[in-house]
Amino acid sequence: MRLASLVLLAVLPSVSFAAAPLFTLQSKDFTDNGFLSTSFAGNNKSNAACTGENVSPALNWSNAPQGTHSFALLVTDPVGGKGLGVTHMVVYNIPAATTFFAQGALTTGKGYTGGKNSPGTPDWYGPCPPVGSGIHHYNFVVIATDLPPDQLKAGLTHDELLKQLKDHALGAASLVGRFSNDPQS
Repeated sequence: MRLASLVLLAVLPSVSFAAAPLFTLQSKDFTDNGFLSTSFAGNNKSNAACTGENVSPALNWSNAPQGTHSFALLVTDPVGGKGLGVTHMVVYNIPAATTFFAQGALTTGKGYTGGKNSPGTPDWYGPCPPVGSGIHHYNFVVIATDLPPDQLKAGLTHDELLKQLKDHALGAASLVGRFSNDPQS
């Protein structure tokens, strides 16, 4: 018995256990924790902090969990709105066959259902942090779900979407982009 145990212990280190590939979210426009270019910032003439072109960055994801039928994409700035948080994008009902959005595609309303971000629009609304507020971190999160891609109605807010995804989320991947309107940043 002791010899069999020693033989088993000698063999175990050579046994490899294959882990499932990691669900990841990436962008060719910025690295994780890298800075977003000004072109991705919001463009709103009534807000002096929105000086960009409101172009959505390219996003791609891979290795979604088994059983994925659709995706949701959220972008939030947790310290925006003076610490109350700002939601910059709420989109969902993205078919499981979709694994990327090209630069600018998340402002078109095509290939997803638009929810309602903090400014009240259904698509990408780029960063507009006030001058003097430092560097903001924009959390991009893709959520894999078991819901069919036509399941959820348009116009859901961030919180309403999360409530609908409860018990239907299979996994998530994230990416952080930073942005500031401060000259010294």
